[in-house]
Amino acid sequence: MARYVTTDLHGCLLTFRYLVEDVLHLQPTDELYVLGDYVNKGPDSRGILDYLMQLPQRGYQVHCLRGNHDQELLDAAHARKHLTWASPADQQQTLQSFGVSSPTEVPAPYLAWLDALPYQLELPDFVLVHAGFNFRLPPERMRSDWHTMLNIKEFTFDVSRLGGKRLLHGHVPTPTAEVQRQVRVEAGSIGLDTGCVYRHNPELSHLAALELDSFKLTLQPNIESPYPIARR
Repeated sequence: MARYVTTDLHGCLLTFRYLVEDVLHLQPTDELYVLGDYVNKGPDSRGILDYLMQLPQRGYQVHCLRGNHDQELLDAAHARKHLTWASPADQQQTLQSFGVSSPTEVPAPYLAWLDALPYQLELPDFVLVHAGFNFRLPPERMRSDWHTMLNIKEFTFDVSRLGGKRLLHGHVPTPTAEVQRQVRVEAGSIGLDTGCVYRHNPELSHLAALELDSFKLTLQPNIESPYPIARR
């Protein structure tokens, strides 16, 4: 049994599927953990959700967390207009993938799936979250501060607050060389978002997958057909 963690798919279905099926050769006995941000920015948000929803039906063990972009789509679908949701270009591309003209028209099964996603997962040796924690908060508040867990970009890691477990997260696009360094030194906190969706950035434009027991890092280049996105 292998345990893989990846994150920040952002509609990059071809890349994610190739990673799962042709590179990792995922088996039903393996476990795949995905740390959120399935939608927005990339070409096929709906396709990513379809694939993630179908994998367990095909017998695979897939555990998905909620990301800030997933929450933003949920908020937009429920017409919470006081909250921001993507840029106009991102909105158009995401809605086009669902074949709708408004987020309120996104089919209910996708919204129900997103709304059921947890904010964190705790394994015997790792804690998984989309963005991170505010380690300055009291312990009970730190693990229930949902906004921070989805959105924080910088934090000072304190291993004692996680019972000695390593933290794995995504959210902040990080050059592949830096992620490789974090994995090589077996850092206590490792960010696995290598900015797959940013296809014009050579230092990003990869989907990272970390195998938790061997600590082997796999970097899969973006193989999507061209789609509009600015250089980061």
